[in-house]
Amino acid sequence: MSKNIYIIRHCEAKGQPPESPLTEKGQKQAQELARYFSNTHIDRIISSPFLRAIQTIEPLGKKRGIKIEKDERLAERTLSSDDLPDWLEKLEATYEDLDLKFEGGESSREAMDRIVQVVEEAYETEADNIVIVTHGNIMSLLIRYYQPSFGFEDWKNLGNPDVYRLSWIEGTGTVTPK
Repeated sequence: MSKNIYIIRHCEAKGQPPESPLTEKGQKQAQELARYFSNTHIDRIISSPFLRAIQTIEPLGKKRGIKIEKDERLAERTLSSDDLPDWLEKLEATYEDLDLKFEGGESSREAMDRIVQVVEEAYETEADNIVIVTHGNIMSLLIRYYQPSFGFEDWKNLGNPDVYRLSWIEGTGTVTPK
């Protein structure tokens, strides 16, 4: 049997802080997401502890009676603890140099390593279909791990929500938009 991990970027939110809730549109998107998965068997749900991620997957969890497991490693990447007026250019640079790190932040490689660890641990469990809810930047780094051509421009084109399926064929992880 094949394993599938569905990687979801949270629905539209009111802001970036961890406690930012979904907008009204985001709440509707979360309901649509639950319907989207209505014909897909799901064994586990693992989410970033950020409120917008939890609220994204609550409708599906409640509908299926699946407890949402929170994992700090799925939290959004911190680019820097400093306010960076040119943050977009700095973020782009971290796609070119995965080890580039700004004050109080983590490098792309560090963020990639922690989300890949969650995915690899999930892959090793008995569950065949797992949903992981996270954030745009760290999600893009996970996709990049399995698909090295995925870069800054691809990150810019991600939507809220976005769903990708990670499946394994002959031991090799393959990521496809769902």
